[in-house]
Amino acid sequence: MVVIIGCIVVTGAVIGGFVWAGGDVWALNQPSEFVTIGGASLGALIVMSPFPVLKGIVSGMIQALKGAPYSKKSYEETFSALYELFRIARRDGLLALEGHIADPHKSAVFAKYPKLAADHHATEFIKGAFGPVIDGSVRPEDIGNLMDIEIAAMESEHHHPVDALSKTADGLPGFGIVAAVLGIVVTMGHIDGPPAEIGHHVGAALVGTFLGILASYGFLGPLAAKMGSIGHAESAYFKTIAVILQGFFNGMQPKMAIETGRRGLESDVRPSGEDLEKLFKAVDSGGA
Repeated sequence: MVVIIGCIVVTGAVIGGFVWAGGDVWALNQPSEFVTIGGASLGALIVMSPFPVLKGIVSGMIQALKGAPYSKKSYEETFSALYELFRIARRDGLLALEGHIADPHKSAVFAKYPKLAADHHATEFIKGAFGPVIDGSVRPEDIGNLMDIEIAAMESEHHHPVDALSKTADGLPGFGIVAAVLGIVVTMGHIDGPPAEIGHHVGAALVGTFLGILASYGFLGPLAAKMGSIGHAESAYFKTIAVILQGFFNGMQPKMAIETGRRGLESDVRPSGEDLEKLFKAVDSGGA
């Protein structure tokens, strides 16, 4: 919603200022310029981007419209779920978690936390951390390296769509110039026409430059930055889970491991110490 509001503000300010200065808004309606700039930009994006990157751009744009993927509520659910898993492991041993970790979607613990249970990437990440420790294939103190590698791959995967969209945004002013040059070529073909006709063709050519610059700095560039911000938020979420899990595997008490993860969060998503105590009490009273 915030992205849509921003686009409306950009469009309203540009068109409003143009009309206020006495411009005719219909003079900006140049379909040929839209086709030239939009088609050339889309083609360049396809050339530079493998299919998975194109899919990532589409999904990233959709997520940008939805907003940040992980809210304070998301972290609270995750902290509660991890604390409950830790309590079970402390009480009954790590092997008692095998049923919950093998298939999180059928776990009675994960079922209590619908936002986490619905997040396939998060549940698989937790499963991938607990699994090797439970089956003994990895020492608990070494699981942090595996989580770091997985997070690095995730960050790289997020970076490619942002990079491709940023490069497309950078190229839009150039495609605007291409459209303007083509417009001037058309104008030169009508150079012997009346002044009004020549003026119309020159104006259409200038619209091409205008559209390229506006699309770059007003829409695609900011959208790429928004996608980068969302990728950072997702990376922070998984890094927080990794810090908590590594702390627990290194022998920290469950509450302290989760407190360690909480302290590394940014203020807009970080539960307070009092909030965390309430979560602990709720899990304790539920009797894991």
